[in-house]
Amino acid sequence: MARIYNSIEETVGKTPLIRLGRLEKQYGLECTLLAKAEFFNMAGSVKDRVAMEIISQGEKDGYITNDTVIIEPTSGNTGIGLACVAAARAACANLAEIPKKADFL
Repeated sequence: MARIYNSIEETVGKTPLIRLGRLEKQYGLECTLLAKAEFFNMAGSVKDRVAMEIISQGEKDGYITNDTVIIEPTSGNTGIGLACVAAARAACANLAEIPKKADFL
């Protein structure tokens, strides 16, 4: 039977290792070749682990509460991870995408 999680957060960091046996054979490797399937994390990225730690530490230190608005100027995986963790914990997250090239003149 498949494992049932109580929260999407429980899936972060529990990504499977997959043995790449055909590649071991194809290249005559004398080692075990493994791939870590980070795309199984809640937002599909290894950055979900970082986001979880940032939010957890902020809560522990009293900087983040349920009323906190988190603003992360990003279009990257860390920001998406922060949004997912914040949503799972009922905090409010706002993401503002910063353009790669800004014309301030």
